[in-house]
Amino acid sequence: MRIHVCLAAFLIVISSFVAAPARAQATAQACTSSAWTGTVSYRRSQSMSDGKAVDRVSGRGQDIRGVEMNQNYKALVAVLEDPVNEGSNIATATVDHTMTAKEISIAKESNSCDGGKSWQQMTGTFTREQVTKGAGKEAANVTVGVNDDGTYTIGVAAPRIKGTTSGSESSSYSGQCTKKEGKTLSYPETETSIDGGSLTSDGSHRIDPAQPNRLSGSYSQTVLNVTQTMTWNLEKCAAPLRITNLTFEDMKFPTWNDWREISEQGETIDGNLIRIKATVLNESAERKSGEIVFKETYRGDKWDGARPDAALENRKLSVSLDPGEAKDVELVWDSSGYAWYDDGRPRYVQRIKAELSEKNKLVDDMTKNLKVAPKPLVLVHGIWSHWKTFETWQNILTTSHSYAWKAFPVGEVTNKGIINTGRDVFSSEQTNTTAQNAEALKSYIRYAQEDRNAWHVDVVAHSVGGVIARQYISRLMPPAYRDGRPQIAHLVMLGTPNLGTPCADVMDLAFRITGKSPNVIRELRQDSMAAFNQQNADRKGVKFSSLAGNPLPTMCKSIVPNDGFVPVPSAHWTIADRAESTSIHSDLTSVKEFSDFVKPRVAIGPKGNHGPEASSLRASRDGFSDGFRFIRSANQIESTPSSSEGLAPDFAKAVKLEPKQSAEIDIPVAAAGNLGVTFMTGKEVSATLIDDKGNIIGKNASRSLEANAWFRSIYVDQTVKAGLWKLRLENSSSRAQEAVIATWRNASKPGERATVAHR
Repeated sequence: MRIHVCLAAFLIVISSFVAAPARAQATAQACTSSAWTGTVSYRRSQSMSDGKAVDRVSGRGQDIRGVEMNQNYKALVAVLEDPVNEGSNIATATVDHTMTAKEISIAKESNSCDGGKSWQQMTGTFTREQVTKGAGKEAANVTVGVNDDGTYTIGVAAPRIKGTTSGSESSSYSGQCTKKEGKTLSYPETETSIDGGSLTSDGSHRIDPAQPNRLSGSYSQTVLNVTQTMTWNLEKCAAPLRITNLTFEDMKFPTWNDWREISEQGETIDGNLIRIKATVLNESAERKSGEIVFKETYRGDKWDGARPDAALENRKLSVSLDPGEAKDVELVWDSSGYAWYDDGRPRYVQRIKAELSEKNKLVDDMTKNLKVAPKPLVLVHGIWSHWKTFETWQNILTTSHSYAWKAFPVGEVTNKGIINTGRDVFSSEQTNTTAQNAEALKSYIRYAQEDRNAWHVDVVAHSVGGVIARQYISRLMPPAYRDGRPQIAHLVMLGTPNLGTPCADVMDLAFRITGKSPNVIRELRQDSMAAFNQQNADRKGVKFSSLAGNPLPTMCKSIVPNDGFVPVPSAHWTIADRAESTSIHSDLTSVKEFSDFVKPRVAIGPKGNHGPEASSLRASRDGFSDGFRFIRSANQIESTPSSSEGLAPDFAKAVKLEPKQSAEIDIPVAAAGNLGVTFMTGKEVSATLIDDKGNIIGKNASRSLEANAWFRSIYVDQTVKAGLWKLRLENSSSRAQEAVIATWRNASKPGERATVAHR
């Protein structure tokens, strides 16, 4: 078929480009042909799904019908100069088409087989499927119209091709009074014809004055549920063997191999596989062969100088073309790390070049930009908290890279999943179990992947959010994708009680004595976490990192560095990648922790390790680290049964403090080598411990670092005699405060062997 070219005013257009570079003007003057040659790609896609349920006349059931159809017609059109008619063109399309349709009808009705004594649901399911496919090479029609104002239109008419249609029908039944067997029928392939399509651009495209002999662009149109798209690269006086187009595609999550083109304005996500396609055209009258190499090209910036081009993969891709043939040469490339430079700086765009060589001589190249955004960061809050713990993190990510780095705090979009770990420290309402919260995390990760079209995500979890994330990974996370990497690339835990916390043992018993029993405290007892660790030991290749807070020296019978909620050994457990912070538990989500610990573990450049973690957690015989647990000393860890034996408090009491009120609580003290008081209350409350002689022995002041801890303690590091001590509580706030108090004694000091004996 011939191309109809409207060039009446083209010389006027050319003469108007007086500002074009000298090289472009020289090229324009040297070119005398009026024929446009190159390639036009055309795609017609259609998707439809529908479903409805109708009540049956009996009122005891429903008829449910669902229909889904997908159609994809693709044509690569080679546009050549007509060897017979000078200045005219011919076009040939290489076409591939697939259409799938599926209809499912389900009839459900409750019926009785014994005269109404009992009822059962009877179901019939009927499925019809049809597949139409075809491929071929046929003549096509392409038109080019150039206007005197420099605008132009491109039109393409794709050809009809031959194809085949096949299908099947199946039925199945359940619950019938008399067993009924289903049937399956398959229909052999029958010949059919597949219509092409036509599309013309809207005339808004304009010739580039710097390249008057080249037309390049794309146009898309959607009518009802049918989308047509064409992309063109046409030239005058071009080399006979050349690259006419360079495109990038990624897979639409969650369907593997469902490739879609990435638009020039769009982006892909770090870790996605990218299909790079170079379209090569042989405009000559003889068969030609060449080689394509895809390269990374870097011009440099103010921080880093330009570097020589480097091949994305160290191999050449061969291509052979018949006269007048166009082909796509493809490379599937792993984009892992390309949202960043190796020094942690953000990388906003990746320049990729395709080089075409013939007989070891470079004959053409083409370079295009590809935007690679960082993996989504799914943020999991911890105990007595909600998604607003991470409310500022989107600004942090935007500042660290760009708005393309998206934060997904679980619970921000409520219908995508909410984690319930309790509203406040004294709430005895029913909270979700770790398993239920892991299901919510599953839903939210899926939401993040679909929203960003990301095959992989990173997860940052604070406090018990890390425990929830671990359960999700071990029990619910799907197996590694076909690229060999897990869904979650990295789990970064901030103050996660992987071994539980001894204060959960002490305070759970204290809460019970006072008539309260928060569920989340019970799940963080050391014996509860021992059982959890036995049942959730599989990392599935996810990299684990642990940040532990260490500002406080003691907690609940333990002389151990801690963040006021989690001891350092509990946070680190068996995790090799670890670090410590001087921040209190609630401050581990600050900008400092993000910059110092989180970002270096997720902002990994191309040369970093993007493979799955080879090792997995060890399931020890009792769930504790290396088969042991700590009770009172981080330095002297001893074997002990998985129970709370030896951790029951000597004394426990709950009190309510009115605004600006003070209260003194009598504390019975037994003779011991040392003494500790642990209490949970608001940070506006000060505590002073007074011995039986009226001496002030210790303080825990309001609004201090220690006051921000969930578990606040006053530790008396000396031998004490039996007597009646006092704990003075002062509420400096304008609202009522609750406080739960527990006492303990005989904590082991570093270097001393701990004993289980308590009383």
